[in-house]
Amino acid sequence: MASPLRDHKLRQLPLEFGHTPSHAADDFLVGAGNALAHSRIMAWPHWPDAVTVLIGPAASGKSHLARIFADRSGAQFVTPETIAEVTAQDGRGALVVEDADRLAYDEPSLFHLLNQAMRGNRTLLLTARDDVADWALVTDDVRSRIRRAPAFRLEISDDIELSQMFAKLFGDRQIKVDPKIIHYLVARMERSPEEVAILADHMDRLALARGTAITRAIAAEALALRDAERERASQQDWDPTSDE
Repeated sequence: MASPLRDHKLRQLPLEFGHTPSHAADDFLVGAGNALAHSRIMAWPHWPDAVTVLIGPAASGKSHLARIFADRSGAQFVTPETIAEVTAQDGRGALVVEDADRLAYDEPSLFHLLNQAMRGNRTLLLTARDDVADWALVTDDVRSRIRRAPAFRLEISDDIELSQMFAKLFGDRQIKVDPKIIHYLVARMERSPEEVAILADHMDRLALARGTAITRAIAAEALALRDAERERASQQDWDPTSDE
């Protein structure tokens, strides 16, 4: 939506058109940090174990691999709201349990699903950010069964993978960005896949607000914005009554 020409101070309003990230198998970026996890998903249905755990930070590709697995296996996505209903069904068919370490899944229902998988009735894929040992599980039997499952970690290993993540996220938004700008970002950013997603979103919004393409100046502004956000977060976390 163009701003009125009579007021050059007005800028384009950032409108929420939305975008749909591609979760197609061919669009998954395979690198040294996620190759084993990717190979595991692509090996279905020839898994030697019925349960698989994917572990990685936010925006590392766990949901993308979960969608690829679901497309290959016909798996149903389980939520905390549906897990009891799924448990009461016939106990067959593949399932995906995302964010198993952070969402409040009913543990008796999760225990039942794990038992169904270990009896060979279904395949179960779980995703999480933290190692199983750090999950807030209160049921020892659930913890022990999940710890028996092979866990595959997703990590960003180098500048090339970070650059590829930027390229994919901008591609999902149908935005063309000069590779030199991506190189500029990778050299200066906090190194994590979550940071790539946040910076891509900030730059998209800044460019929309200004009605321009993504430039190096916008990239620099996005980096400065992230520094300010982290500074505010650290100040909020600081307890002035604690010992210095």
